[in-house]
Amino acid sequence: MPHATLPSPGFQALILCGPGASLNTFTSSPEDFPKALVPVANRPMVWYSIEWCIRMGVTDITLVTPPESEAAISAALSQNPHLTSLISHKPDILAPKDLTLTTGTAEMFRLPEVQAAITSDFIVLPCDLVCELDGSDLVEQWMVQEAGLGAATGGSGMPMGYGGEKHGRRGGLGVWYNTKGEGSIKGEETDFIATAPLPKPLVASPSASLRQDLANLVYTLPTDTLKDIIEEKKCLPIRHALVKKHAKTRMLTTYRDAHIYFLPFWVLEMIKNNEKFDSIAEDVLGWWAKAGWQDGLSEKLGLDNIFHRPSSADGEESFGAGGPISEQVDLTNLISTWIPSQDAPVAPKSFASRVSGAPQTLQKSSVTIPPILAYVQPQDSALPLIRRVDTAHLLLSISLRLAKLPSIAEAGKDASPFAHIAKIAHEEAIPQRCTVARETCLVAENVTVEEKCNVKESVIGAGCKIGSGARLMRCLLMDGAEVGENCQLTGCILGRRCKVEGGPAKADEKTVLKDCEVQDGFVVEWGTESKDEKFMRFEGLSDDGELEGGFDDDDGYDDEDGDDIGLS
Repeated sequence: MPHATLPSPGFQALILCGPGASLNTFTSSPEDFPKALVPVANRPMVWYSIEWCIRMGVTDITLVTPPESEAAISAALSQNPHLTSLISHKPDILAPKDLTLTTGTAEMFRLPEVQAAITSDFIVLPCDLVCELDGSDLVEQWMVQEAGLGAATGGSGMPMGYGGEKHGRRGGLGVWYNTKGEGSIKGEETDFIATAPLPKPLVASPSASLRQDLANLVYTLPTDTLKDIIEEKKCLPIRHALVKKHAKTRMLTTYRDAHIYFLPFWVLEMIKNNEKFDSIAEDVLGWWAKAGWQDGLSEKLGLDNIFHRPSSADGEESFGAGGPISEQVDLTNLISTWIPSQDAPVAPKSFASRVSGAPQTLQKSSVTIPPILAYVQPQDSALPLIRRVDTAHLLLSISLRLAKLPSIAEAGKDASPFAHIAKIAHEEAIPQRCTVARETCLVAENVTVEEKCNVKESVIGAGCKIGSGARLMRCLLMDGAEVGENCQLTGCILGRRCKVEGGPAKADEKTVLKDCEVQDGFVVEWGTESKDEKFMRFEGLSDDGELEGGFDDDDGYDDEDGDDIGLS
């Protein structure tokens, strides 16, 4: 669909196209069909991340993927009609030679190819993101709170003095959403986050502003990790330093990190200097947030060196990078007219630096760690959808939710950015003697539906075939899938070009599948009755969650006292 033309906010976007271990029924061959191309409501998953960037005016987009998936993603960008219709030029693809399916997200940013590709403030997001929230609203809040100036915020080509952010003090911004309420999935992964309120603004924010839902992030880690610590220590230990610095702290356990990060350029240097950082979510954000209140941690992480003001050639400190100048200055050196007094009987030897060019000695200030802002979306079904689609349950749930959106033909200019032109591509091809619930279904091009079918709350991909008498309820069929006559499917996901065999209506046996997943090209024989089963030719990647949501996110950084999360 068309997008508004917006001025560039000055960011470049990196979309991480990971292996999709928790979708291994469909991504067991990442060289042929990587996670980024798994369809969500008949569009490739990565379409939603690219569209989100374009919608807020970011067109400098790079897809980061392991080398084995590069060819498949490149081909999709050139051939898939949904991807080719987004913009006139394709996003760049970066496939570092040392990037593997088990590389951590932070470790990935230490690879030389990725380091060279980032030249300014940057946005990091996953390929499995579905976000209706306009990213320009987040950019606006980031710029207001952190004094950003669009493309002038800095990067590798910016000066290190005032106004440049190569070694500046600008903070970051992350996004979290509530996993409870409408559309919630039982057992969905969550994160523990602790936030402190921002100072009240002098002028009240507009009612529609995101400002009221912003806070300072002071701690974050996966909820499962927190549970392990509580079980081991039999309590929730909190450092006195956290309570002393932030008396009002809000702790949440039902929210999930959307993995949307607006990061200043200097963060790249922090990641590079800390080789134990493995995950952006746990290590980079977690330790950065703690450095704001835990004494000595900023020095340990090397932040003092990053934020230390550079010295001039004559040994005196010059104006440092980023942030307003707040040091005490002798005002007698800033005047061109001098009047003798008892306190100052001798005229100053030089005029102000703006007149004579003499450097001024500034009183050294303590290092202030820039904050991480957290947008924590309230629980309200009327708010824009924000979800990560990294499990089969979420893939089905979000696809069915998007299928209910009114089409562009129905809603016009008020249509969702994720609406299709039509709910049923070729409505005239649907026989009269069958039922396809138009309000809750999404049917792509070249789909064959035979008579006496009953299809409700389902997404049917291009080129699929549904035999006579088949019944589908809450199902997702990927391109080319075939359902034989008289089959009964409920809550199932069918991979590309797979087949569920049909049979006569009055036969003693029938094919009845409930909450099942069928791998690409797999054939389910007639008469099969199954529930909660994966039909696969072979087992693919491990489904233990180690790689879930992208690249490996293991934690590998400890405090000197041995506490992995520093809450003791």
